[in-house]
Amino acid sequence: MANTTRMHTDAAKIAGMIPIGRDPAAVRQRIEAMEHLLEGLFTIPGINRRIGLDVILDVIPVGGDVIGSVMGAWMVWEARNLGMSKTQMARMFGNVGIDFLLGLIPVVGIIPDFFFRSNTRNLKIIKRHLDRHHPSTAIVNN
Repeated sequence: MANTTRMHTDAAKIAGMIPIGRDPAAVRQRIEAMEHLLEGLFTIPGINRRIGLDVILDVIPVGGDVIGSVMGAWMVWEARNLGMSKTQMARMFGNVGIDFLLGLIPVVGIIPDFFFRSNTRNLKIIKRHLDRHHPSTAIVNN
């Protein structure tokens, strides 16, 4: 009988939910999950506006902005795995850079980050590329 711990079974469940591989469908799912984590974890009651870790991390001076930018840059790295053009990746890095710079403004840096959603913009760029070059990865929502 195999000796498995709860941690091993939990890790297996999580690993089963996140696709591994460089195929376009797996990359699309990972990028969509990261965008949701960074931009849409919670909905603010009353104004019905979604926020994620990107805005929450802005509470931590400088370090939070660095962490959010690294996570956003990971999305651009995944775009490289899809064979996206250097121009598209430069636009995406520009979005991450603007988000980083806006977040560096003490105290009020949270406000522009609340409205400038670099990761959502980057996801749109990636989805456009995927829809054009890998249409089989498209997900139709009813």
